[in-house]
Amino acid sequence: MSIKERVDAIVKLLDEKKGEDIEVFNLEDSDYIAKQVILVNSLGGKHTSALYDNLRVFFRENNEELLGADESDDWVVVYLGDILIHIMTPQYRMRYSIEEFLKELKEGKFKVD
Repeated sequence: MSIKERVDAIVKLLDEKKGEDIEVFNLEDSDYIAKQVILVNSLGGKHTSALYDNLRVFFRENNEELLGADESDDWVVVYLGDILIHIMTPQYRMRYSIEEFLKELKEGKFKVD
């Protein structure tokens, strides 16, 4: 599967499981640890964990290698190598403004010459 097909499948799953405000950032031309970043809001702490659990099942069923994850009640970061997924409550998403960072990264604001 291509990276786009993989991202589309992940987004579809998150949407079906009631993830909200899903946003995808293509960072292939940026100097970042992943080529694609997916941000998704959960409805709360238990929903954050449930979305992560559904992703783990999906990865296992599709032979997708989960390279790492960091989990708390309000935020889970999932690393697949070329795809990074942030599942978080709306409060955390607003507090950390990840979209702004990723937009600036894509625009080359943090580029080192």
